[in-house]
Amino acid sequence: MAVPAGTILVKGPPADLKSVAALVREHEAEAVVVGHPRSLSGKREAAAQHAEGFAEGLRMILDVPIHLQDERLSTVEAERDLRAAGVGGRDRRRLVDQAAATVILQSWLDGPR
Repeated sequence: MAVPAGTILVKGPPADLKSVAALVREHEAEAVVVGHPRSLSGKREAAAQHAEGFAEGLRMILDVPIHLQDERLSTVEAERDLRAAGVGGRDRRRLVDQAAATVILQSWLDGPR
């Protein structure tokens, strides 16, 4: 079951890569799943290419498998789940990215390998 491990303040490369690597070591993670933001039609646009580059950077500094996972509609699902759990507007906006990351990870865990 996917659970949030924390939030990384985005600072840009290479600080973001180092922050993820530190979390991987701290939690002794066996793999990393990176959200792959493709368009609804499935096209690879700038955000998807950025995620691919980020994943490649992680592969260079970590000795665990790095996986890309389609993240289409993960924010919509996270919003729905938070609303269903009774999380209010301001708190929901604060938690939605973490909840969407959980949705992405759970989707990868539930998928075929």
